Amino acid sequence: MTEKELEEYTEELKKRGISPGLDAIKQLLSKLDDPQDKLKAVHIAGTNGKGSILAYISSVTKEAGYKTGRYFSPSLEGEYKNIQINGRPLSRAKILVFMDKIKAADESLAKEGNRGPTLFEAQTALAFLCFVSEKTDIAVIECGMGGRLDATNVISSPLACVFAHIDMDHASFLGDTLEEIAENKAGIIKKGAELISVMQHGCDGERRSSVSAVLMNAAKKADAEIGFTAPLNIRYKKDETLFDTENFKDLKISLKGDFQPANAAAAVKAVESLSKRGFEISEKALRKGLADTVWPGRFEMIKYGKFDLILDGAHNPDAAGMLKESLKHYAKGKAVFIMGMFADKEWEKTLHILAPCMSDIVCLSLPDRNRSLPGNVLAEAAMKAGIRASACGSIEEAFETARVLAQADGIKTIVATGSLSYLHSLKKMTDKKHSQ
Repeated sequence: MTEKELEEYTEELKKRGISPGLDAIKQLLSKLDDPQDKLKAVHIAGTNGKGSILAYISSVTKEAGYKTGRYFSPSLEGEYKNIQINGRPLSRAKILVFMDKIKAADESLAKEGNRGPTLFEAQTALAFLCFVSEKTDIAVIECGMGGRLDATNVISSPLACVFAHIDMDHASFLGDTLEEIAENKAGIIKKGAELISVMQHGCDGERRSSVSAVLMNAAKKADAEIGFTAPLNIRYKKDETLFDTENFKDLKISLKGDFQPANAAAAVKAVESLSKRGFEISEKALRKGLADTVWPGRFEMIKYGKFDLILDGAHNPDAAGMLKESLKHYAKGKAVFIMGMFADKEWEKTLHILAPCMSDIVCLSLPDRNRSLPGNVLAEAAMKAGIRASACGSIEEAFETARVLAQADGIKTIVATGSLSYLHSLKKMTDKKHSQ
């Protein structure tokens, strides 16, 4: 397969949209010799935080000397960058080789009258093929959406199933209530796996016993127990956060945000589970792996001249609540916001949650015109909520507008949030400007 052929095939896969269900991915993987059955995997589901948990676990296992594959979505850097070995994306040569095999299997399915894969299903198959080919010691796999019908749920015998915070999102696919969404995500639970979850609560700190009950009931049906874990004695400092767990004191993480200690504590529990299953992971490797973890676009703070630029993909109300709480620790007063949202998200609720943190908002129309909420529509809603707002058609214009507004009002913090889809481009642009 050539680069041009890959580009054309990727565009074809995108047009197939989203099709939850396991039949198509199972048929595809069967033609590829079922690579998923050859993996030792940790499977992660949830609404917000699952990517951070993946990053912590994979950083620790790599530090312990294990060849670690990780698969997550979406990637800030573009298609196929979300499949990595020891933190490094696949080479283009390997992508071309494996995608050629996937395309051949796709064509075979079509001849048999079966549906071919979507882009996410093809990427999932690519990840499994790569991890087997590279002889990874462990693969850390993040669900794309949901759990029960997610393409990653063909993993039949995960070592551990880990649950991040569960909240409302993708309701049109996953269910109309929090309990229905939790049941969908609990579908990754398999007999024999250790089950781990962060404490389930709303962004206001209120416990969500109904979500916990769903997870516990699903665990009981699988003849397993689920352990809920939470960080203890959290201490926020300028460049790091410290916390304790039941078995470790003074663990350090560099990822910022009020939600990160909970994600890290769940990762610690998962690492302890792996240790019980024969993986040799020292306390030194655990501590260094946690401290060295990086995860772009999740409350990522960048110094840009006189300003602190915070990149955070808060694209739903729950994530917005977490961002709001985190800003209390890391921003002095209100901030100038840049926001770009997809129209199929709960953008109005997200906007109103973050409104008290805003001095101004610069509303961006995203490059994906099919899904993007027009910037002027978001700006109109913001003005109705009493926020000074403007709309921009490009990332560069949006950042320059935010910078001028912040400078005029003496504000030291700019927050770029909403869809993850534009944050990588914004970061590259600001890095280039800052180096000039």
